[in-house]
Amino acid sequence: MGSWREILYIVVGLFIGMILHEYMHGRIADALGDHTARNAGRLTLNPLAHIDPFGTILIPLALLLVSRGSWIFGYAKPVPVNPFFLRKPRRDMLLVALSGPLTNLVLGFLFGLFGLLVRLVGGASLIGLLDFFYCAAYINVILGIFNLIPIPPLDGSHVVEYFLSPSASEQYQAIAPYGFLLILAFLALFGGIFFRVLTPIFGVIYRLIYGI
Repeated sequence: MGSWREILYIVVGLFIGMILHEYMHGRIADALGDHTARNAGRLTLNPLAHIDPFGTILIPLALLLVSRGSWIFGYAKPVPVNPFFLRKPRRDMLLVALSGPLTNLVLGFLFGLFGLLVRLVGGASLIGLLDFFYCAAYINVILGIFNLIPIPPLDGSHVVEYFLSPSASEQYQAIAPYGFLLILAFLALFGGIFFRVLTPIFGVIYRLIYGI
């Protein structure tokens, strides 16, 4: 990231991505028979229903300050899902888990597509709008792929559970209380590799939006 304007764009893109991520978890669970999110008032795009003071506000701000604007991440309040009410709990939990990251990846694609259309219509005269679409696409790609990492409580852990036996799944979820520390350890040890792996994707988005 560079200017504070770009940081603001990324914050807005992250906020949109977090809200829609959780909304889609609840929407898919609702369609598959679990109405827990609906009953909790979470099937809404009203941001106030999804804000987590720690994950949506404090963590992003702390990361921005500590990294001097070079790194940001966060999460919204997790949507409640009760596998007991799902029609096919094992399969449906997989679908619910995948819906969030896939939503972010689709958002990344759409922001990139909107950026392309704006460039074709307005060119360099709309550079500020192009910057927003790039930043929003950038952070949603990160959000989508990061959530697929198989560390509880990230969505990738539920994907792994689908392929485990009940006893193995129970043992696997035993690390969930340490998930946040494990995520921090992952970022400290492999964060650089993670971003290098994603660099080609960012390059495609950049060329798509800016035509370079």
